[in-house]
Amino acid sequence: MTELNETALKELVGRVLGDLGGAVSVPLVRIGDALDLYKTLKEIGPSTADEFADAAGCSPRYVREWLAAQAASGYVHYEDGRFSLTPEQAFVFAEPDSPVNLIGAFDTAAAMAENQPKVQAAFKTGRGVAWGDQAGCMFCAVARLFRPGYVNALVQDWLPALDGVVDKLKAGAKVADVGCGHGLSTILMAQAFPHSRFTGYDFHPDSIAAATAHARSHDLANVRFDVGRAQDFDGRDFDLITCFDCLHDMGDPKAAATHIRRALKQDGIWMVVEPMAGDKLEDNINPVGRLYYSASTMICVPTSLAQETGLALGAQAGEKRLAEVIRSGGFTRVRRAAETPLNMVLEAT
Repeated sequence: MTELNETALKELVGRVLGDLGGAVSVPLVRIGDALDLYKTLKEIGPSTADEFADAAGCSPRYVREWLAAQAASGYVHYEDGRFSLTPEQAFVFAEPDSPVNLIGAFDTAAAMAENQPKVQAAFKTGRGVAWGDQAGCMFCAVARLFRPGYVNALVQDWLPALDGVVDKLKAGAKVADVGCGHGLSTILMAQAFPHSRFTGYDFHPDSIAAATAHARSHDLANVRFDVGRAQDFDGRDFDLITCFDCLHDMGDPKAAATHIRRALKQDGIWMVVEPMAGDKLEDNINPVGRLYYSASTMICVPTSLAQETGLALGAQAGEKRLAEVIRSGGFTRVRRAAETPLNMVLEAT
């Protein structure tokens, strides 16, 4: 029998226990969000479990256990018999527009777990799992996951990092948001630049329906949504085409790059936002890479393999591989215009 390194074993078990604690926290966090427990705790401040249960309109016994679990996780502060949210905890759990609101990540984790049987079967067949066939409302969870980043960086940092784009948008540009999902990115741009016209395209009809309803609720006249694939959507002479966290999900991103180049004006720009990643596995052995490789296994690779060609770039393709795909469509210049800990923004001309 191989002799065990007791120190290494204890460290591994400790990491696994920490992971299990996070995994079993997923439904508790989602309950807290669904019942506005974090919001209520932020509003009422330090309180006993019974006081909090009364304010939340929930059963005291359930609430006491939920609070204890949250305190043990470090998600809620406990001191002298009272529970509260620190400013940092509120920033993560109780403020929807915070750049580090992570509730959408818990929703995505739950959808990934629900999707296990379909992806597990695909491991044997090599086939894909289509975006619309993913378990639960995967596309709802993913939209919510990406929302904080878009709200806090898209108009403020990413678009200004592109060469001359903001001036065009202010004056009145024609923009396509390809792979728009629920249209959060499209609507943010349309709100910021009322003189420009925006069209969001996605191959998933239910997402387009949700995006259309979202735009209608904001009474926006300069945005529309159409069902369309990245490799053959309608429309020409765009000043700007954007792809947010979706190029790696496409079955044939090279065909998409070719079509996007043809759909742009000669001086048009393609903005590609992708998950942050190094070019080698060694560069991505870190917490961000861990999250993205896991999501890629359960969501991105199955989605791509369910489409024509099925290139399956994966969520950690890296800038070098992404630039190769982009250039294959006829683009000659690709540069990293901006970045966050979770995303890179590439400009292609």
